[in-house]
Amino acid sequence: MQSEQFPVNLPEMSKQFPGVNRRKFLRGFGTAVGLPALEAFRPALAAGVGKIAATTASGAPLRMAYLYIPNGVNVSQWRPEGTGASYQMGPTFAPMEPHRKEFQIFSGFEHKNASAGGDGAGDHARSNATFLTGCRAKKTAGSDIQLGISVDQVAANAVSNLTRLPSLELSSDGVRKSGSCDSGYSCAYQFNLSWRSKTQPMTPENNPRAVFERLFGAGSAKERTESFARRFASKKSMLDFIQHDAKSLHRHLGRNDQQKLDEYLTGVREIELQIEKVEAMGLPPDPGVPAPKGIPGDYGKHMRLMMDMMVLAFMTDSTRIASYLLAHDGSNRNFTAAGVSEGHHSISHHRGNKDNLAKIAKIDKYYMEQFTYFVDKLKTTEDVDGKSLLYNSMIVYGGAISDGNKHSHSNLPIVVAGQAGGKFKTGRHVNLGGNFPLSNLYVRMLNEFGTKTKRFGDSTGALQMV
Repeated sequence: MQSEQFPVNLPEMSKQFPGVNRRKFLRGFGTAVGLPALEAFRPALAAGVGKIAATTASGAPLRMAYLYIPNGVNVSQWRPEGTGASYQMGPTFAPMEPHRKEFQIFSGFEHKNASAGGDGAGDHARSNATFLTGCRAKKTAGSDIQLGISVDQVAANAVSNLTRLPSLELSSDGVRKSGSCDSGYSCAYQFNLSWRSKTQPMTPENNPRAVFERLFGAGSAKERTESFARRFASKKSMLDFIQHDAKSLHRHLGRNDQQKLDEYLTGVREIELQIEKVEAMGLPPDPGVPAPKGIPGDYGKHMRLMMDMMVLAFMTDSTRIASYLLAHDGSNRNFTAAGVSEGHHSISHHRGNKDNLAKIAKIDKYYMEQFTYFVDKLKTTEDVDGKSLLYNSMIVYGGAISDGNKHSHSNLPIVVAGQAGGKFKTGRHVNLGGNFPLSNLYVRMLNEFGTKTKRFGDSTGALQMV
């Protein structure tokens, strides 16, 4: 059925509905629920094409996200056979087969600054530290940490005025900013992907409830706290606080937009209910210490909730930049859900043992299943220009170790999903034919994002084959 057209400009909409501002939020006390891509916003979108950074050719927002996997992979199960569009996926990528045309696999990237050099042991700390910075971490367990700004923060600095949140930093681990972790390296290197400056990591959030409140809370800290307290005490949803404005807006939208708004608000409520269920059930103890509220005991559910948050953040244009540490390098988490009871780090030193290699392959595939969930959510969410969120995104998935047994930092496992609004070729395996700094990819991404960058980290130029 053809939709009704609703020609509107945002300033006029703001006058009619005070709860809808120029950044498209429905507001209530201590609450700001961002709106999804609606046809009603497309005239305003077209008027802004080519005027601001972090947009595609259509004028839709361009997003970037980085997801980190630890401890290397089973290389023989990961590596594709052949190159170009006719390549054969390795067994690890089986979950991604339905999305074959939406991503590309790279061979030939390296992170030299994650290698030992003259610093000795500490590959796991260096891997985490180098992944988004391309810089060598100063070997210290004290307060004199030194690294470099990360690619996501370069982008965030350039477009922080465009969105409510400059960037979103997530983790499925605890938060550590001090102490000694890996062979004399500060825990700050190993538990943070994103760095504001050479000496300041961006502390990631691991609690889905806290992320939800950050995305949808509004007003002063006091108002946000009071809003949450009211909702918790009265068992009300965040949506109850913006119900009046939502109904008013709904009446003035075309049929397609009405359906989109209904589906979106239902989706927000479903995520809110998932978090409430976790909080109500309580959590299993972690060596005698109860986990914080809002963090699922099931690792897979935790990852998917965080991925849901990233999708919500992108679809409401709350931010265009995200990083997610699925687990810190050196993590010894077990994966009973994947049939692996041993610790990941322990078996990553496989020494060629077939049983350990088979278990690593199971873990790799388990992580790939979670990434597939994220890609599918982005692919099936329509953006403001009628394309998908995935089409208008640049999503990097991978790590800074290839073979965990050797702690090798060349030929890294790297996937790039999304077409960057039509700028990236997908559906292929790209063999770079040598070892190139992963930072070269980041220079290209920054340039597409609108930050005219020539050098970043240890780059030698912008990667052309993307």
